Amino acid sequence: MFKEIIKKIEEFDTIIVHRHMRPDGDCIGSQAGLVQALRNTYPNKKIYSVGDDIPEYLGFIGLSDEVSDDIYKEALVIVVDTSIKERIYDDRWQNAAFLIKIDHHDDSHPFREENYLEFIDAGSAACSAIIARLIESSDVLKMNKEASLALYTGIITDTGRFLYRGVDKTLMNAAANLLSYDIDTEYMFAKLNLKEMNTYRLEAYVYKNMKMTKSGVVYMFFTKKIMKKFGVSCDEAAALVNTMASIKGSMIWVTFVDYGDNIRVRLRSRYVAVNEVARSYRGGGHLQASGATIYNKKEMKAILNDLDSLHASFKQANKELE
Repeated sequence: MFKEIIKKIEEFDTIIVHRHMRPDGDCIGSQAGLVQALRNTYPNKKIYSVGDDIPEYLGFIGLSDEVSDDIYKEALVIVVDTSIKERIYDDRWQNAAFLIKIDHHDDSHPFREENYLEFIDAGSAACSAIIARLIESSDVLKMNKEASLALYTGIITDTGRFLYRGVDKTLMNAAANLLSYDIDTEYMFAKLNLKEMNTYRLEAYVYKNMKMTKSGVVYMFFTKKIMKKFGVSCDEAAALVNTMASIKGSMIWVTFVDYGDNIRVRLRSRYVAVNEVARSYRGGGHLQASGATIYNKKEMKAILNDLDSLHASFKQANKELE
């Protein structure tokens, strides 16, 4: 399939790479890494990166370009790290002359039927690792330092610094190859890890105020009032989900963040698959890292009840795990 993708890339003079809404590190990393490599390989082609606002902590790798409507009809569009078409940022991808999807989500679905290729590796812990493999497998595409930094960042963020399930020999080989381009990992980790003092104060608040369901699901609701009190953004609050990750006996943890027009839910787990619950609440994602959207406290109670039941059943069937 990599050969077919590269053949299509060779055919088009205009290539537009799209990402999903509310991008994370792997989304930005896989998109920016592919765009940087394509620009390095084809200086005479028009290569664009399309997406919404780049999170501040990913500003050192993220790319966003202005693209006019008229160029889509003769362009190849590549969508990365996106499972369903409803999550693609900017509907103009539908106007592409040809469409390629590269993804790694467990709940990935085709975007269309005609003029379309897709490569989905649900076994890969990061889409950035797939892009790295695509580039390294080719005699045509040329990796460079900028591309390797973006892709390595994507791998680091989506694997939790190589902590999560799915980290294997293939992924580690891809990461090792990226390191051969002399990227500055100290600089990268500083960009990813440094936080404002306000965020640390909110983190302390989480430790004191997080709640637990009957079976042990741990959760925190970041209201507008709380975020205003600590002077943090919605994205900064949501990023604290893994503050609750290492509580013995609690294999599911959740943040609810009030964005005003909706409440966004971040679901994380150890061992337990939570993506089916996420799908029931306008979301989806990976088995143990998913997102959802709800609109009121009634739905919050409902999703917590579903997670509590799932958690209780899993613990009953797997008493040796904690």
